[in-house]
Amino acid sequence: MEEHQRDLLAAIGIEANLELVAAKAAAEAKPTLSRGDRFVQGLAALARFVEREQHLRVPRPHKEPVETVEAGPGGEQVVVSHFALGTWLNNQKSRRAKLTPGQLAQLAGHGVEWA
Repeated sequence: MEEHQRDLLAAIGIEANLELVAAKAAAEAKPTLSRGDRFVQGLAALARFVEREQHLRVPRPHKEPVETVEAGPGGEQVVVSHFALGTWLNNQKSRRAKLTPGQLAQLAGHGVEWA
């Protein structure tokens, strides 16, 4: 929005919601992941799940904790996010016709029967 437009809105008492402005800036600052990167994340999360649980029966609502190191104002910090592993695995199965032979081989290498 142009500065004169913001001035007109401010003149009639409408001001920007600073929380929304900050949330938008944070969302735009987040790097987006390619499908390939997302697939690699899914495989890593699947490997951690199988190692811990000793089976491949991932419940659809399961979210696998994922630790990443991010640079912040006070240096590097470990951030824990949750990868929707159950949903991801279900989506891979339903879209398996679109997966590359390499991706199918990687899934099969992790013990996925339908790959």
